[in-house]
Amino acid sequence: MKTTIEISDSLLREVRKVAAREGVTLRTLVERGLRRVVTDTKPKPRFKLRRASFGGEGLRAELRGASWNELRDLSYEGRGG
Repeated sequence: MKTTIEISDSLLREVRKVAAREGVTLRTLVERGLRRVVTDTKPKPRFKLRRASFGGEGLRAELRGASWNELRDLSYEGRGG
Protein backbone atom coordinates (compact mmCIF):
# COMPACT_ATOMS: atom_id res chain seq x y z
CA MET A 1 0.00 0.00 0.00
CA LYS A 2 1.25 3.46 -0.75
CA THR A 3 0.93 6.32 1.67
CA THR A 4 2.48 9.71 2.20
CA ILE A 5 4.17 10.77 5.42
CA GLU A 6 5.88 13.97 6.43
CA ILE A 7 9.32 13.61 8.02
CA SER A 8 11.54 16.43 9.20
CA ASP A 9 14.42 17.20 6.86
CA SER A 10 17.07 16.48 9.48
CA LEU A 11 15.55 13.08 10.34
CA LEU A 12 15.24 12.18 6.67
CA ARG A 13 18.94 13.00 6.11
CA GLU A 14 19.92 10.77 9.03
CA VAL A 15 17.67 7.94 7.86
CA ARG A 16 19.10 8.09 4.35
CA LYS A 17 22.61 7.81 5.80
CA VAL A 18 21.59 4.76 7.82
CA ALA A 19 19.91 3.20 4.79
CA ALA A 20 23.02 3.75 2.66
CA ARG A 21 25.30 2.39 5.37
CA GLU A 22 23.15 -0.74 5.78
CA GLY A 23 22.47 -1.12 2.05
CA VAL A 24 18.69 -1.04 2.46
CA THR A 25 15.91 1.19 1.22
CA LEU A 26 14.21 3.98 3.10
CA ARG A 27 11.04 1.89 2.94
CA THR A 28 12.79 -0.99 4.70
CA LEU A 29 13.90 1.26 7.54
CA VAL A 30 10.45 2.81 7.93
CA GLU A 31 8.82 -0.63 8.02
CA ARG A 32 11.43 -1.90 10.49
CA GLY A 33 10.79 1.07 12.77
CA LEU A 34 7.02 0.71 12.58
CA ARG A 35 7.24 -3.01 13.33
CA ARG A 36 9.37 -2.27 16.37
CA VAL A 37 6.84 0.26 17.67
CA VAL A 38 3.96 -2.18 17.14
CA THR A 39 5.86 -4.98 18.89
CA ASP A 40 6.93 -2.78 21.81
CA THR A 41 3.40 -1.47 22.41
CA LYS A 42 1.59 -4.82 22.36
CA PRO A 43 0.04 -5.58 25.73
CA LYS A 44 2.12 -7.98 27.75
CA PRO A 45 0.50 -11.22 28.89
CA ARG A 46 -0.98 -10.95 32.36
CA PHE A 47 0.97 -12.58 35.16
CA LYS A 48 -0.67 -15.78 36.31
CA LEU A 49 0.30 -17.26 39.65
CA ARG A 50 0.68 -21.00 39.43
CA ARG A 51 -1.11 -23.22 41.90
CA ALA A 52 1.34 -24.02 44.66
CA SER A 53 -0.92 -25.64 47.18
CA PHE A 54 -0.39 -29.14 48.47
CA GLY A 55 -2.55 -31.76 50.09
CA GLY A 56 -3.09 -31.54 53.77
CA GLU A 57 -5.59 -30.82 56.45
CA GLY A 58 -5.00 -27.11 56.86
CA LEU A 59 -3.58 -25.51 59.97
CA ARG A 60 -2.88 -27.56 63.02
CA ALA A 61 -5.67 -27.21 65.57
CA GLU A 62 -3.48 -25.25 68.00
CA LEU A 63 -2.65 -22.65 65.29
CA ARG A 64 -6.15 -22.04 63.90
CA GLY A 65 -6.63 -18.85 65.93
CA ALA A 66 -3.03 -17.62 65.51
CA SER A 67 -2.29 -14.20 64.05
CA TRP A 68 -0.31 -13.72 60.87
CA ASN A 69 2.66 -12.50 62.94
CA GLU A 70 2.62 -15.69 65.02
CA LEU A 71 2.43 -17.89 61.91
CA ARG A 72 5.24 -15.96 60.25
CA ASP A 73 7.45 -16.21 63.35
CA LEU A 74 6.87 -19.97 63.51
CA SER A 75 7.68 -20.41 59.83
CA TYR A 76 11.04 -18.67 60.25
CA GLU A 77 11.85 -20.24 63.63
CA GLY A 78 15.38 -21.65 63.63
CA ARG A 79 16.24 -20.11 60.24
CA GLY A 80 17.89 -16.92 61.40
CA GLY A 81 14.86 -14.76 60.58
